[in-house]
Amino acid sequence: MSRFRDRRDAGRLLAAKLGAYANRPDVLVLALPRGGVPVAAEVAQALGAPLDVFLVRKLGVPGHEELAMGAIASGGVRVLNQDIVRALNIPDRVIDAVAAKEADELARRERLYRGAPRRAWAHRHPRGRRPGDGGHHARRHRGAATATAGAHRRGGPDRVARDLREASGGS
Repeated sequence: MSRFRDRRDAGRLLAAKLGAYANRPDVLVLALPRGGVPVAAEVAQALGAPLDVFLVRKLGVPGHEELAMGAIASGGVRVLNQDIVRALNIPDRVIDAVAAKEADELARRERLYRGAPRRAWAHRHPRGRRPGDGGHHARRHRGAATATAGAHRRGGPDRVARDLREASGGS
């Protein structure tokens, strides 16, 4: 039996726990498409905060695409699973080729979700909260978390935004 009636219910319950962030100009709610969007929409509405997407694409091992050797994410973030890369002796040129292909798909999805090109969320807001979709895509979520967690440990949400701005060529 689920703890939530649906994803919107989960978002309302999460929002209730994040009340300290309500109506703050430095808060942005980030959603992992697709399942995280209904959760994040409820959080954003309750907090009076803008909503954006944080897109992540798995970098699959060629010939075994379900095995993740890493991930790329919005803002130019790239994370590699060095254990997999070393164990399978995957050359940099192969990683770069897979990353380039996934970057094309990431860009296509960003246009799809956002419509006209616009500045990435990291350029607009110094802080973000990223409700997920219940852990159903653990590898993708782990990539998103890894992309932000190191920066968060080094300096909180402001550092996350600064690192993502730098990674995407912003100031």
